[in-house]
Amino acid sequence: MSTFPWKTAPAGAAIVALAGYAFAAQLAPGGGSPMQPHGQMHAQMHGGMDPHAAMNGHAFGPQFGANAMPTMPGQEAFGTIQEIVRLLEADPSTNWSKVDIAALREHLVDMNEVTLRAHAKERMLDNGIEITVTGTGRTLPAIKRMVPAHVRELAVLGWNTRTEELPDGVKLTVLANGAVGLARLKGLGFMGIMVQGAHHQIHHLMMAKGEMAVH
Repeated sequence: MSTFPWKTAPAGAAIVALAGYAFAAQLAPGGGSPMQPHGQMHAQMHGGMDPHAAMNGHAFGPQFGANAMPTMPGQEAFGTIQEIVRLLEADPSTNWSKVDIAALREHLVDMNEVTLRAHAKERMLDNGIEITVTGTGRTLPAIKRMVPAHVRELAVLGWNTRTEELPDGVKLTVLANGAVGLARLKGLGFMGIMVQGAHHQIHHLMMAKGEMAVH
């Protein structure tokens, strides 16, 4: 049994606690206090990044300063045309007598119509998917240009596809095969199928150069 009176126990505990705190302070980086704010502690653990700043959007994206300039074009089609024009201007072999930016603009209008205004009714088959794509006004010719043209690109990827022209649109049928399974077709739906392949960007450049017909 301890020979110290019980009244001295709190004082002894306080001394031990202070000694432990001083020892931890010596071990802390830079000799600082180990009782760091929560954000600073996590910042050290995660390479100096304060997670609260990251959650508030300060750690990602452009870092704005006094001399920062805006980079977003303000409209997606505008930005696409701007990018293509800069590529053409940077290429000394560009044949400006064939360049047709207006054709590219019309194609981008078609893309907008099919993406945002076309109505797609999907029906699952035992071995594929059937999609009836319809529209009116400016949307209708956009559907009839884009959907059949995209089927030709899907064939390059090994997809089993076909189209049937309708008075008010196009019927698109895609059958499951080794290149694409039935569950994937169901999950993709119309627009997921339409974005397949990496041909869109190069086609835009070819259209602008006058080397490819608008589809």
